[in-house]
Amino acid sequence: MFSRRLPPDLAPNALARRRAELPVEHDLTVSNPTRCGLPYPPDLLAPLGDPGGLRYDPDPQGIASAREALAASAGVPPERLVLTASTSEAYALLFKLLADVGDAVAHPAPSYPLIEHLARLEGLRPIPYRLDAEDGWRPDPANVPGGVRAVVAVSPNNPTGSYLDGESLRALGGRAPALIVDEVFRPFPLEGAPGPSGVEAEGGLTFTLGGLSKELGLPQLKLAWIAVSGTPAAVHAAVDRLAFLADQYLSVATPVQRALPSLLRDARPVREAIAARCRGNLATLRALAADVPEVSVLPVGGGWTAVLRIPAHLEEETLALRLLEVRRVAVQPGYFFDFPREGYLVLSLLPPSHSFREGCQRVLEELSALAR
Repeated sequence: MFSRRLPPDLAPNALARRRAELPVEHDLTVSNPTRCGLPYPPDLLAPLGDPGGLRYDPDPQGIASAREALAASAGVPPERLVLTASTSEAYALLFKLLADVGDAVAHPAPSYPLIEHLARLEGLRPIPYRLDAEDGWRPDPANVPGGVRAVVAVSPNNPTGSYLDGESLRALGGRAPALIVDEVFRPFPLEGAPGPSGVEAEGGLTFTLGGLSKELGLPQLKLAWIAVSGTPAAVHAAVDRLAFLADQYLSVATPVQRALPSLLRDARPVREAIAARCRGNLATLRALAADVPEVSVLPVGGGWTAVLRIPAHLEEETLALRLLEVRRVAVQPGYFFDFPREGYLVLSLLPPSHSFREGCQRVLEELSALAR
C-alpha cells in the first residue's frame, strides 16, 4: 500500500521508548535552542507584523529584498540565491535537480542521519563515504564511490565538528557533477577557524546551504537558502531549474522573508550567546574529562556537539539506557550517527551551563564506575 521509499519500521527505538517512560533531569541531546534558556530579545519577532506581509507577491527564488539582505553573509550575489523553508527542503530540491530515481548520491559517515532519509524519500540511493577518525575526520576522496550524481559534505560536520579544508573541498568536488556543502553550523567555530566555504570551491557546480534554524537560533521561522556557485553558464542553468522546482511549492512565507533584513541584524546577540554557551560547555566537559583516564573528548572544530570517546567494550545503547535509567541523563550513542565502531557518545553543547555540568559529571561518574 505504501511507498518503499519510507522506512519499513517506524516504531520508536529502545532509547526513545524508555525515555518516554522516565523523567530526564539533564538532557544532553537537546538541539532546539529555543528550549535552552538563551537570551532572545523580546521584540525580535516584531518585524513579522510588517503590514507589507499582507500583500502576496511571490518570487520562486525568494523576494528580492530578502535575497539582497542575505547576499553578503551568504557570499554570493542575490541572483545566485534560492530561498527554501528549511535545509531539508533544500536537499529535496537539489536531489530532484541533480538526480533521477534510482541514481546514487554520496554522503559522509559519521554524520547526521537525516541526509540518508531525505535521499531515499526522493527515490535515490544514498551511499556513505567514510571520514577518517585517525586524521581528524577528514574525508578520503578515494572512498567516494564513482558514478554518483552528487557528493554531500557537511562543514562543520554534525556531530564530529570537523571542518573541510581546501584540499578536501576540491577533491570532493571532483568526484561528481555537483557538490552540496551543508554549512548550517559554520557560524559557530569552537576550536580553530573554519575552513573555506563551499562558495569558494573552484571549478564544478557547488550548492552551499545555510538557514535561520542554526545561524540565528530560530528554527520556528522556517527559512533557509541555497547559494549556487560555479561557472556562469552552469550557475544560470541550475538557478533557472531550481526556481522552476521552487515555484511548484512556494513554501517560504512572505512575513519571514520581509523580516529577514531586520532578523539578520537584530538576532546577532542570539548567535553570539549560542556560541558562548557552546564554548563554555565544551571547556567544562574538557576540564571534567581530564580526571577520567578512561574517556577522551575529541577535537571539535565547530558546531553544537561534542564527541566523547569511551572504552570500546562498553556497548553504546546499553550504556545510554543505563545513563537514562540510573543517572537520569539523556545522551546519544554514536551508532545513531553511523560511527565506524562502538565507543562513542554524542553530547549536545546547548544545555544551560549548570545542567550541562551536572549531566556530564553523572556520565563520567558512571563511566568511571563501569571501567573499574
